[in-house]
Amino acid sequence: MSHDSHLIESEITSESVFKGCLLNVRKDSVRLPDGNESVREYIVHPGAVVILAFLPNGNLLFERQFRYPLRRVFLELPAGKIDPGEAILDTARRELREETGYEASDWEYLGVMHPCIGYSDERIEIFAARGLHPAGAQELDHNEFLEVVELSPADAKQAVWDGRITDAKTITSLFWLDKP
Repeated sequence: MSHDSHLIESEITSESVFKGCLLNVRKDSVRLPDGNESVREYIVHPGAVVILAFLPNGNLLFERQFRYPLRRVFLELPAGKIDPGEAILDTARRELREETGYEASDWEYLGVMHPCIGYSDERIEIFAARGLHPAGAQELDHNEFLEVVELSPADAKQAVWDGRITDAKTITSLFWLDKP
């Protein structure tokens, strides 16, 4: 976007500060639009998907899962990390199957959200899944524990307003329910 050139920062140097199993923390020196220098610290993330999974009765599948950084259980839509080289639709299919025990016959790509633009390059690809049918038991990762629940779209929206849903990817995805 040429009209944004007066806002663009450019990398001078970049170093990895920490490389873990999931995240890579980087510290870059950048040239600011006014010519001065500054430091940018950020997390490199592999990306993820989130799924609005519609049951035949019109309800949505949700998960209740403990999230360690905040040390509490959250109510959120099915989601998961994109594996290296994996197509995003394949990730969505895999995560829905593993986490909920359901498969879907109809998939629609809705868009992308960036949950933490100030300190991470994470992107979350949003899908709608319809034509759900049970496909067997959950196949959770060895370190994953969650409970599958269903909510009507109206109840899900109300859960945002009353504070039961505070997860950004879930809130953002629920906006797609009102797409004209």
